[in-house]
Amino acid sequence: MEDYIDFEEFRILGVGDKVPEFVIKVYDTVEKRFKEVNIYKDILSKGKFLVLFYYPADFTFVCPTELEDLAEKYDQIKKEGAEVIAMSTDTVYTHLAWHATEKLLENVKFPMGEDHTGTIAKMFNIYDYKSGVAYRATIIIDPDGTVVGMEVNNTDVGRDADELLRKIKAFKYVREHPGEVCPAKWGKDVNITLKPGENLVGRVYEYYKKGK
Repeated sequence: MEDYIDFEEFRILGVGDKVPEFVIKVYDTVEKRFKEVNIYKDILSKGKFLVLFYYPADFTFVCPTELEDLAEKYDQIKKEGAEVIAMSTDTVYTHLAWHATEKLLENVKFPMGEDHTGTIAKMFNIYDYKSGVAYRATIIIDPDGTVVGMEVNNTDVGRDADELLRKIKAFKYVREHPGEVCPAKWGKDVNITLKPGENLVGRVYEYYKKGK
């Protein structure tokens, strides 16, 4: 078994920061077994994006609706070269029991990770010390190990997997097309990208409306 990293050595991470190498203990919902995932060796080094999809707790109310929604988009997310690990401060044993009990989770095929002490959540500053659980947070990490996207919600409002998929496509696109940026609603209602430069200053309307 690999040693878990001492997160106390690392500062709080945000967008633009490179994450350290660490291992997540997960419940594999397909193979029905516990295992460990090294985020670099098993995911990032293979050229994949990683989505850490944090939710407050198993056996709650908004959480299963989010995971069901995410499960519906999981195949599309994988096609875009990304992997998802659903995360909470529950143990893998609780994940197993919840996955076997809650009907909304019957199509969940992504691994469910354990952050029982909240050490990973604390590293991303998404841990609620009052309740002892993580906020609803989505962390997107590119294949280089850099945090490119973060969304943090309070516990009472769920997220939309369609928007997560759109963001993954956008981050993938700008990674593959340096010098281009994706405007609002790109990949949804807008199909053009922009190339920042002096010729675009004060003239975004002309280019942006052309692609809507």
